[in-house]
Amino acid sequence: MIVEYIGQKIRSLVAEEREKAYERRGIGSSYLFRIDEHSVIDATRRGNFARFINHSCQPNCYAKVLTIEGEKRIVIYSRTVIQKGDEITYDYKFPLKMTKSTVSVGAKSCRGYLN
Repeated sequence: MIVEYIGQKIRSLVAEEREKAYERRGIGSSYLFRIDEHSVIDATRRGNFARFINHSCQPNCYAKVLTIEGEKRIVIYSRTVIQKGDEITYDYKFPLKMTKSTVSVGAKSCRGYLN
């Protein structure tokens, strides 16, 4: 285990409205991480370093939703041994129904998209 993705737990409809509000305010990046179809963690204003973990098509970590004492939480785990100075990454796996966001991380298996 590397870190828990921490922020404010909100409903999906609230997350959609916040995302639009963040865009209107010029906040280029929001840190919304979907737990399930009903809930999202919003780490845009409060959170820990987990919100700064970047995407990779060949990540060295993965995210997993765990239920702890009846509450769903997002935890980031390592796939490999991570050396000091290595960047921590995971696959964002954005929903396929979203507009494709291009990416070029230089990995051999890079899909070219976040979703």
